[in-house]
Amino acid sequence: MSRLVMKFGGTSVATPDRIKRAAKRVAREVANGHDVIVIVSAMAGKTNELVGWVDQISPMYDAREYDAVVSSGENVTAGLMALTLQEMDIPARSWQGWQVPLKTNGAHGAARIEDIPTKNLDEKFGEGMKVAVIAGFQGISPEGRITTLGRGGSDTTAVAFAAAFEAVRCDIYTDVDGVYTTDPRITAKARKLDRIAFEEMLELASLGAKVLQTRSVELAMRYGVKLRVLSSFEEYDETAGTLVCAEDEIMESNVVNGVAYSRDEAKMTLLGVEDRPGIAAAIFGPLSEAGVNVDMIVQNISEGGKTDMTFSCPVSEVARAKQAIEAAHEAGNFEYGELVVDDNVSKVSVVGIGMRSHAGVAAKMFKALQNEGINIRVITTSEIKISVLIDRKYMELAVQALHDAFELEKAR
Repeated sequence: MSRLVMKFGGTSVATPDRIKRAAKRVAREVANGHDVIVIVSAMAGKTNELVGWVDQISPMYDAREYDAVVSSGENVTAGLMALTLQEMDIPARSWQGWQVPLKTNGAHGAARIEDIPTKNLDEKFGEGMKVAVIAGFQGISPEGRITTLGRGGSDTTAVAFAAAFEAVRCDIYTDVDGVYTTDPRITAKARKLDRIAFEEMLELASLGAKVLQTRSVELAMRYGVKLRVLSSFEEYDETAGTLVCAEDEIMESNVVNGVAYSRDEAKMTLLGVEDRPGIAAAIFGPLSEAGVNVDMIVQNISEGGKTDMTFSCPVSEVARAKQAIEAAHEAGNFEYGELVVDDNVSKVSVVGIGMRSHAGVAAKMFKALQNEGINIRVITTSEIKISVLIDRKYMELAVQALHDAFELEKAR
């Protein structure tokens, strides 16, 4: 019997009526002959509520108890989904992470999946169970404690189950009907993509597109899990949504397939840093230890044998970055003249696997920004991505200009 994984996000299970709607989609796949593994998130807003309660009770909370509290939202949804399916005469049972068991490391709040033994669920499917409803976002540590996978972790749960059970596909149901060339709220010309390569989706997810969690795309690419992103609120259609798949399953792709953005970025520059071997490690080691998510890095030669080191990070991590740099400086790890922070920038990126075989993408991007009078602060590139930092007030204009310049509204 073939296995199919279906994941429903918080908005898709926000009320009992929406759970019933999602259950009807599950019933259709059972009727199509699949054994179905359903991964559910907490009802919309519930995790934020639980996190708020933890912060109210214990601002300096024990991470183990934090996980025990915030994982409970998914348990409620799983039970309600199983009950709904039972009312439809479909043999279904809910499973919490520890019952599967979904084994993780002990990093509470940001655990990583280590193993998903299939024995328990395989036995129940063999006994006639048609649907296993799994509480997403959670697992069990080597010490036997509940762990959580970080925000958006139910996507990762779904892909991991699809890989472990060799599912034919992993369907991610959400409140959008697929992956778009850019945010439709910024430009009405944004076009839904029928297919997108793993590499492109990974870049878009890491650059700010919030359709899929980055770790879920990494897992799908590693294990070759076909992902389909589609809406819980649209009528079902075999061609609905966007398929995330291997590059060789796409006949022909645009040179650029998407424009992504991250609104709240900061640019931090260390002026007058000594230019010597190991200086980058001395700076970025403490930032890593402090949990600062450094992104773009540029080093420029300054005067008198000195160098300037510029990097970007989320605005929310600026205070932590300052603290880490000042502590490393006081410890004598490195010297610098001044730390300059600009917390009013945004990152805009173009992404496309077609860049590998086409020249001139960077020139076209920079010309489009120039035509709108947008100054570029920092540039970084990879094989299928070009990112720039610009003043935040120009972010939406930049997205629109780049979408138009690469004619992303047109399907190839």
